Amino acid sequence: EVQLVESGGGIVQPGGSLRLSCKSSGFRLSTHYMTWVRQAPGKGPEWVSVISSGSDRVTDVYYLDAVKGRFTISSDNAKNTVYLEMTGLQVQDTALYYCARVPVGRRWFQTKGFVPTRAYWGQGTQVTVSS
Repeated sequence: EVQLVESGGGIVQPGGSLRLSCKSSGFRLSTHYMTWVRQAPGKGPEWVSVISSGSDRVTDVYYLDAVKGRFTISSDNAKNTVYLEMTGLQVQDTALYYCARVPVGRRWFQTKGFVPTRAYWGQGTQVTVSS
């Protein structure tokens, strides 16, 4: 059974940092592009970042412009875990954060901005930025 379990969310003040983790099971992490998506209250899902990581290729990443320079996506395939390191958090970063598998078949250049259907998401972890 394919599972994605996010953790690491919390409440932080503006300017603070959090590190989100996404533990995967039921598939090989290195065979999929992995993405982070967020959804703020009353809004639709927003793509945040995507990573391509495997022993057969150079790691590559894309970021939403609004988080570029503040967020870092990484992957530890041996631990089947994807991370999202978030620094300089802003109130507008408040959202439920989900990791998701990109369906096989989508090419790398097609993953920037791509939000998979919910069937590919984990259960999410809440990030609240507030003073």
